[in-house]
Amino acid sequence: MTSTTGHTITVEPSDVRVRVVHEGQVLAESRRPLVLRETGCPDRYYLPPEDVRTGLLTPSETRTHCPFKGDASYWSVPGAQDLVWSYEEPKEQVASIKGHFCFYGTEVVPG
Repeated sequence: MTSTTGHTITVEPSDVRVRVVHEGQVLAESRRPLVLRETGCPDRYYLPPEDVRTGLLTPSETRTHCPFKGDASYWSVPGAQDLVWSYEEPKEQVASIKGHFCFYGTEVVPG
């Protein structure tokens, strides 16, 4: 866990099943995501690259900076610009998310 003036981030393994579907196509499915909880943000699931259909993703020019996590790179799919992001060199406090993919619109699947 990292905390800076009231801002807290935790990253921990989860055993929930997470699935990402866009326009009927499964882009990712994992039973071993990392869940990142950050003050003021919804829980985000970071999926290992082996559980993501990376061949369906197109690299984007978009880059963002988070003072708590580092610099993120983005990917798109047809009809969904910058749907996916990843931190290739995250800050030390969240190093476990390195190379994992996070999607807008993930679904937690029961069972």
